[in-house]
Parts: sequence; structure tokens; C-alpha cells
Amino acid sequence: MQYGYFDDEAKEYVITHPDTPQSWSNYLGSTEYGAIITNNAGGYSFYQSGARGRFLRLHFNSIPKDQPGRYFYLRDRQSGDFWSTSWQPVGKPLDSYSSTCRHGTAYTVIESRYSGISTRTTYFVPLGEHFEYWQLKITNETESPRDLSVFSFCEFTNQWDTYQDQVNLQYSLFIVRGKQMDDGLLRIAIQDHLTTQNDEYGQHDVARHAWMGLVGAPLAGFDTSLEAFIGTYRSYHNPLAVEQGHCSNSEAYGDNACGSLQTNLVLQPGESREILVLLGIGDARTTGKKMMGKYGSIRQANYELEKLKAHWHEKLGSLVVETPDEDLNHTINVWGLYNSLISFAWSRSASLVYNGERDGLGFRDSVQDVLGVVAAIPQEAAKRLELMLTGQVSNGGAIPVIKPFDHRPGLEKRPARQTFRSDDCLWFFNAVPAYVAETGDLDFYNKILPYADQGEATVFGHLKRALEFNLERCGKNGLPCGLSADWNDCLKLGYYGESLFVAFQLRLGLTTYAEIAQRLSQPKEASWALAKRDTLDTAIQTCAWDGNWFIWAIGEDGTVYGTKEKEEGQVYLNTQVWSVISGAARPNQATRCMQSVHKHLSTPYGLMLSAPPFVRTPIDVMRAVVFNPGVKENAGIFNHTQGWGVMAECMLGNGDRAYEYVRASLPAAYNTRAEIRQCEPYVQGQTTYSIYSPRPGNTRTSWLTGAAAWSYFSLTQYLLGLRPEMDGLRIDPCIPSEWKGFSVERKFRGRKIRIKVHNPDHLCKGVARMVVNGEAIEGNLVSCDLAGDEIEVEVWLGR
Repeated sequence: MQYGYFDDEAKEYVITHPDTPQSWSNYLGSTEYGAIITNNAGGYSFYQSGARGRFLRLHFNSIPKDQPGRYFYLRDRQSGDFWSTSWQPVGKPLDSYSSTCRHGTAYTVIESRYSGISTRTTYFVPLGEHFEYWQLKITNETESPRDLSVFSFCEFTNQWDTYQDQVNLQYSLFIVRGKQMDDGLLRIAIQDHLTTQNDEYGQHDVARHAWMGLVGAPLAGFDTSLEAFIGTYRSYHNPLAVEQGHCSNSEAYGDNACGSLQTNLVLQPGESREILVLLGIGDARTTGKKMMGKYGSIRQANYELEKLKAHWHEKLGSLVVETPDEDLNHTINVWGLYNSLISFAWSRSASLVYNGERDGLGFRDSVQDVLGVVAAIPQEAAKRLELMLTGQVSNGGAIPVIKPFDHRPGLEKRPARQTFRSDDCLWFFNAVPAYVAETGDLDFYNKILPYADQGEATVFGHLKRALEFNLERCGKNGLPCGLSADWNDCLKLGYYGESLFVAFQLRLGLTTYAEIAQRLSQPKEASWALAKRDTLDTAIQTCAWDGNWFIWAIGEDGTVYGTKEKEEGQVYLNTQVWSVISGAARPNQATRCMQSVHKHLSTPYGLMLSAPPFVRTPIDVMRAVVFNPGVKENAGIFNHTQGWGVMAECMLGNGDRAYEYVRASLPAAYNTRAEIRQCEPYVQGQTTYSIYSPRPGNTRTSWLTGAAAWSYFSLTQYLLGLRPEMDGLRIDPCIPSEWKGFSVERKFRGRKIRIKVHNPDHLCKGVARMVVNGEAIEGNLVSCDLAGDEIEVEVWLGR
């Protein structure tokens, strides 16, 4: 079933049926003031941290999964009938209630029609501010006057720390107050008698404040007590105050706080009225009053919304494509990049699923996230790389989670030996060269940055230390040790067990390091890296090939995993695709192992991480056995890895196979059959249920996932073949043979490059001819030495 459509011109996804299989969400704000909102206005808001700065409450793991939220209730004062401007929470029958939600770039618009009244509610956070707008337009579409009451509603947390708010109730139920100020603002105060500090990240024993104000209509009442507004034995779908038609002017004193402002409106036939609710953090007596004075008008709200749209749309303009696949166009031109930008901003810290268990920037996730955004926001990408490089400790390992507001380079405690992960700093060999290639900033490698614990080095020195960390920790077969975990946290080999996946990462790192060394005129460093690579290659070929695919790993006790002799987990996706990506696989091995991937791991919904699933394998070897078969690491489809499969097939020239994998895992490809995937068809999800489950195709944990960056990276740099290099932009597509071609507009180092690719012979790969600014050139590199702000390129595929 189809629940909505893509509006690429407006850069929006439009949900036309509000009863989506799951709550379909969007992100508002910034890393300072963030918010999540769903198609039914559910969600929460937070300051700096979804775990330690959440000031609007969400009840996680509930049905529905997105309540409470940011609601407007309407009540007809003549009939007593009431409803919400979003379908939920009241949930009127859909044969009499219609709703459309437009999720845009950091804003959401929800329109509704019921009982002759239409509404349009726009939610967004102005750029650089610590408050949000709820802009409501109400229109009477009947031929009679309508007498309406309007109630805003949100539920505040009692403590911004989610553990204190949700678990430590013997404390948090007794610290909140709410009242109305003389100017009509609601003032919510936590521990009001303590020192006021809204800007001190993660502190408990300080005062916290929030405020809510109304613009555009006279105030008729208010509530700040949740119990008074909702009623003791009621819920969000039938609040007592709304049903009775008036707020009680309650003032919270302990228990739970809410924010509700009531106004009464009489609308003549055809008349429209607009009102604003402003909600933010800070003391209502100072910050709230100031923000209402500066931003409290419809005109200012409209201006701020247009400024917000322009800000985000500029970022999305770094690459615009037109291919024969509309779903691919939706993804590359809008949602794939926007998803990557949101994941880059929030890592894995705040969503409808992530509930504070990952507070900060996961090290390896955040390094990889750079790949999806480096073309759109290169300066921010550089800052993130510098932050993560200062999260590397002096032995070459890394701190698992970087908390930007707490991070103190040079003064951090080195993690305990047993907690080091083997893959963390090897991701730098993907991300750092991607930044340098995008910008041409070769001198970045010479920048001196501190280690997290002690000492400092150039970026190039940090990279060498990353290699040495793994080279110094190899097992008896010459492969890098898996340590506490490699990329797959479920794999438990013993600290000295050997990870073939990390061996392939290390090989790529050594190759990349040698290339960088040559650029920096350091031939001895290049020779060192290539010699180490030769030794590693010998070890890989000696112990890791199983005949038709590469093994998974070797346990500390010598047990080999991922072989044809094993009943469970015979074939492991990561080692097959990374054998190709790293260049470790010999040509015949690359062909055979990728054929094994297609035979054993390919499904209509994506590539399984491994197969068959684990059922009897001991948990101390493979923790994936805790998951149901066909889910997550237990033979599920881990979407993080799908881009790797696409990259490997493109590197082998198999455009048709690569495109098959693209379509299987592309969210937009499920837009007309959303009941299969269930989660949002415009963004990635972490995991998809595989054919070993009874619900194949169901996808969970949307938005914040490494799948966003790797999908966008693989689509743009491998399928379309637009690869930045130090010397220019390489054009090397690997497309499905059925395509006649495609066109691209790419911003690159201050230039606009327009590219047309022709495929007259219906091939997958191979540039036969390229014309740049009307002149034929040798090869397929658009040189960065070309003059002019705009460059025209035509490419013909051929033999």
C-alpha cells in the first residue's frame, strides 16, 4: 500500500494517509536544540543530548510509539465535539477526518480537515535558536459561524536526565513547578531554588527552565499540571480539560507538568485565523520574554521558515541527478543526503528508538558518517574529523564514545585494555582521504592534533598510529586480533582471536597510507606500509580462503568460523565484500566469493549479514544467538552493509548485479508497498528482517544508522561513479545495462560541473570517450586545473 509520495521540487515527503504502518518521523532543530516529530505530531525535544537534555517527554516502546507530542486540540463550543489538528491523539474515524503531513528539511507541516474546519500546523526550530514554533492556521470552510476553543499541549519532563525522569521517580516527582506569568507566558521550573544553568551540559543539581507563549489570539485559560489537564483516568485522546471545554488554570507543584494554553475563536464562514505557540528553554521571565518580543509575530515566523528552508536546500544542492530511476532520484537529490546529514549531526543518540543508551558520538559510527556529508558540508566534516582524531589515544586505539560538550583532548583517561575495539581508527582511512579528495586540502595531513590522553601528532601521524595499533596486536596466524569487538559487536573470538574483516580494513589502510605518503613526499613511509601489506597478504592467503568464499574469523582457541563445515553462519557478508574493496582478493577469488554472496546471502529485501542463522552456537562465541533468527546480526539484513555490496560489485564491473542490490535495499523502492518495509520509505533503517524470519522485509530503527552514509556514498561514488580525487573528479560509472544514460550537476571545489553520461551500447562500465568543455580528453578525470566556474562534461560508455 502507498501512504504518501515524494515532492522533490519542494524537497518534501507528503504523507496522505495518517495511519502509517509505524510512526513516520522527521528531525527539527540543530545539535544545540533538537526535536523529533512524527506525521501525527508525536515526539520530543531536547537540549544538546537526547539522554541528558530531554525537556519534552516521550513514552518509549509504547503503542503508539510516538506519544505524547506537540498537539493542538480543537473543540466546537456548540456541539461539544473535539478533535486534534493531527489525526492522533484523538483519532477521529478516517472516513470523516483527513490529514496530510509534509515532512521537509527540518520542518513539518500537518494539514487536516474535519467537521468543516481545515487546519495547517507548521513546526520548526529557527536557525540558531533555542525554541520552536508551532504555527497554526484555522479556516472555517462551512457557511455558518463556528465557535471554537483551541488548546495547545505538550508534556514536560520532571528532570532533563531521562534516567532521573523515568526511573528515579522518588526524586523527580517532587521537583517541578509550573505557573503562568503576568504577561501570559507559562513558566516551567525544575529545582527552581537552585542555581540557574540551562547551558551546563548533563548537570543534575541545577535549575532547569522552559517556557511557552501564545501569539495571535487572547488567552482564555491555561494548565501546567498534567493530571489536571488530562484527568486522572484519561489519556491523550480524551483530555478532561478539552472535553469539559476549559482549562482549570492549574499550577504544577510536583507530580508532572504540562503546557496548555487555551484561546477561544469565532470564525465567520470562509474566515481564517493564525496563531503561534512558541516553546523553548530558559527562564520565562528573561529568555522567554525576550524571545517573544523578538520572534513573536506571524510575519517573523514566516521569515524564519523561509530562511530555514534556504539554509537546508543549499546543502542539498551539492549534487543533483536525473537518472531513469525516479526512486534513485528522490534518494540522491533529497532524502539520502538529508538522512546522512541528520545521522552526522546526532550519531545514534536520539530517535524514537534510541533512548539515551548512546549519549554522544559513537566513535566508529561518527567517523563513517563523514562519508555521506563531505561534499555537502566539507568544513563541518573537517571539524568532525578533527574531533574524532582527538578521540584517538596515544597507543592508536580510541575512546568508544566522544561527548563533544565534555571532551578534553590530552586529558582523557585511556580506556581499559580489554575494552579496545579493533576497527575503530581504521575507519579514518575511508573518511580522511574522502575529505582531502573533496577539498584538495592536502595540508590537512600535516595538521597537528592532540591524542585524547597524552601527546600529539600530525594527522598523518595519527593515521600511522592507527595502523600500528592493529599491527602490534596480531594473532598466531598473522591476522589482526578482534579484541573486544570488530565492527560486529556480537562476534566474541576471545581477545586474541583474529578478525579477517579487520585484516581487510588494515590492508586498505596500508594501501591508502602508502598513497598518502607518496603525495607527501615520504617514500620511506610508503615502502614501510607496502612491506607490511605484503606480509598481511601472505597471512590472508595462507589461512582465510575456504574454496568459494573467505572465512569469517579465527577464534582464540584456533576454531575457524565461516566455513562450509559449519552448519551456522557459513557465509559472512563483510569478509566477502571487503576482500574486494580492500584489493586483497585475487581476481578468481573476488568473482567466486561475490557469487557466493548472491547465492547464499541475497534476498529480495537486501543482503543478509550471514547465513544460516545461529541457533545452537554458544553465546560466548556469537552473541547474535540472542536475537531471533533472521533479525539484526543473526542472519538479518543489516543495512549498514548494503552499500559495501554495491561497491564491491561496481568495482568488479557488475552494474546489473550492483543495481539489483540497490533496488532491494532502497527505501524509496518500497513507497508503493510500504506495508512490507513498514518504517519510513524516505530514510534508511538499521535492520531489515530477512527470509529466515516470518516477516521478511520489515525494517526497524530508522534514521540514525550507518546505512545512510554508505548508501549515499556507494550510489554517488560507485554506481554513478563520481569520485573526487586529489587531482580532480573521476567519472567512472557502473550502471545497469538497461540505462541509456543519466545526467548530473555536481558542485566541486567552487565549480559547478554538469555531466551527461551516454550508454548507447547498453554496457555497465567503461568510459570510451569524454569531452570536457567541447574538447575530447584522454582518460576519465575532470582536472581541477581547468579554468572557469562552470564545466560541461559529456561521457560515452563503450569498449
